[in-house]
Amino acid sequence: MLMGSNTTDAHPIIANRMKKAAKAGLKIIVIDPRRIDMVKVSHRHLQLNVGSDIALINSFIHVIIKEGLYDADFILKRTSEFEALRQKVEQYTPEFAAGITGLTADEIIETAREYATSGSSMIAYTLGITEHHCGVNNVFDIANLALLTGNIGKEGTGIMPLRGQNNVQGAGDMGCLPNQLTGAMSIADDEKRARFEEHWGVEINPIAGDTQTRTFDKIENGAVKALYVVGENPLMADVHMNHTRKLLEKLDFLVVQDIFLTETAQLADVVFPAKSWGEVDGTYTNTDRRVQRVRKAVDAHPNIKEDWQILCELATQMGYPMSYESSEQIWDEVRELAWEVFGGISYARLEQHYSLHYPCPDENHPGTLLLHQHFHEDQAEGVNKSSFVPVDYTAPLEEPDEEYPFTLTTGRRYESYNTHSQTKYYADGVKIKQTEETLDIHPSDAEALNIEDGEVVEVKSRRGQLKVKTKVTEQVVPGLVFMSFHWSEVPTNVLTLNEFDPISGTAEFKACAVAVNKL
Repeated sequence: MLMGSNTTDAHPIIANRMKKAAKAGLKIIVIDPRRIDMVKVSHRHLQLNVGSDIALINSFIHVIIKEGLYDADFILKRTSEFEALRQKVEQYTPEFAAGITGLTADEIIETAREYATSGSSMIAYTLGITEHHCGVNNVFDIANLALLTGNIGKEGTGIMPLRGQNNVQGAGDMGCLPNQLTGAMSIADDEKRARFEEHWGVEINPIAGDTQTRTFDKIENGAVKALYVVGENPLMADVHMNHTRKLLEKLDFLVVQDIFLTETAQLADVVFPAKSWGEVDGTYTNTDRRVQRVRKAVDAHPNIKEDWQILCELATQMGYPMSYESSEQIWDEVRELAWEVFGGISYARLEQHYSLHYPCPDENHPGTLLLHQHFHEDQAEGVNKSSFVPVDYTAPLEEPDEEYPFTLTTGRRYESYNTHSQTKYYADGVKIKQTEETLDIHPSDAEALNIEDGEVVEVKSRRGQLKVKTKVTEQVVPGLVFMSFHWSEVPTNVLTLNEFDPISGTAEFKACAVAVNKL
């Protein structure tokens, strides 16, 4: 079940593996508001209304419970709060959910049955699930569905979050989340924190730091006056672009460390040029927890430093001497301090085995290919229980009306990748099929507005407006339009909504109301 993932455009290598598996008999159910390319190899496409995922998943759960298709033994031994889940989904009949999702009751019933009875079902999702004001609840509900049917912790099952961009997995693993230390260790865990404090000779604040969203709020109220941006282009990537620009310009001091002079870097007071992936040695962590070596392929400009060298020199200037000889030395420190996760993954073993999956606590450990196997081990009842987290459907925060009659959803296009900084100006020889942004609009909507394919139109929201060429396509349904945020000439995020999930801080990129006007 592929939910909110335009896999061919955002994760093409994974998409190719899915397509190959489909030829061998894998049944793929695509759940997406758009007729994405993966629909061509799918068994079924549920083209639901944007932001109605929880209503759909709750209805799946309703059907599975009503028809007794859940794994009763697994639920008894390995879960809690099942009765609360049953009560929560009682109202989410297929007919009720059909009215919210735009699907038919039969589509919902058949999909629920297929997922629950296949013997092994997996759910893969990405930003179409998380980039909503209720993104965390969307993920909770996916977990509810997997737990309900026992589709977790055994081969051919599970939940696969496809990361939004490269470095998400590895950066989180290395401690770049505001509530965690390296190895996903909670910063509030006194014992784990003490391990790092002793090694580094510092006292670490046990209170979790701020997400980017809350940091930007603090820029607005004046509490944050300086910002250090590493390998990120928030001016192009964040919602409500005009607002983001004002916040960055309000700062007393902006530092950007990157491999290109991005739109954000052009606003900076200081730019630290860093080496790219092809100019360094180190490790990468794949989306499936696979750690691999990367080796320098080309020499960098003599005045360019590695990211860790810049950070070490800056820390030293600020009064905390920090020095390493190599990436391997840093990795060995990671292995020492987060040994439960990385202890057994040495450079020598990576040379020998090519890759290893964490957790891998010691050098005799083979690595962990499959997580959560303990759910299916023969242990005493009550051990390793996982709680269901019942959630309710909440509508998108900004829905179409008479003044703004269309829903805009945003995403990515294949060649451009994220904010385009790596492919637009610098990648000579890269063939780009789509060379400019378009507004993807359904033929019936284009006809009603008297708009032809390729015509320049104005798109307007309550936050801004822009001009863009149209692409008339049946990939979207009537009332829905789509744009990516790759092109600085067409800054899509001047339109998007400045609302966020209260838990994760992720913005609602996937739904806002817009008007489309013929010029």
